Amino acid sequence: MQRHRLLAGVYALVLIGVTVMGWIPALADANGRLFGIFRLTWYNDALHLTSAAWALGACIASTSASLLFLRVFGALYLTDGLLGLATGSGYLDLGIVIYGVRDFPLTFRILANTPHIVLGAIALAASLFRPSRPPGV
Repeated sequence: MQRHRLLAGVYALVLIGVTVMGWIPALADANGRLFGIFRLTWYNDALHLTSAAWALGACIASTSASLLFLRVFGALYLTDGLLGLATGSGYLDLGIVIYGVRDFPLTFRILANTPHIVLGAIALAASLFRPSRPPGV
């Protein structure tokens, strides 16, 4: 399987895994935060599962669909994470609209936004490296 399609498939599994982890009570604190950091709601679950379905569909469809997924998903999640790091609120969950700028400690903002920054950066970087074609093809 071509590497971009495989990566889209891996993203589908990761996003499903994130959703499932939110349903495991042992991983949440008394306030329902995953690892004491992430408050995953039905909206977050829907966003992650929709992204997973998109990733899986792209993986199954074609290399070009996988490249498009990686590029758009990467840009969306990376900028969401960077906005969350800077303001304490992201835009994918409408946090910046609902809550505005939040005064969280820097350490918390780093921990809370690193997953989106890392997932977004990897996807976006991978999308910039197109598959090579053998000569004459």
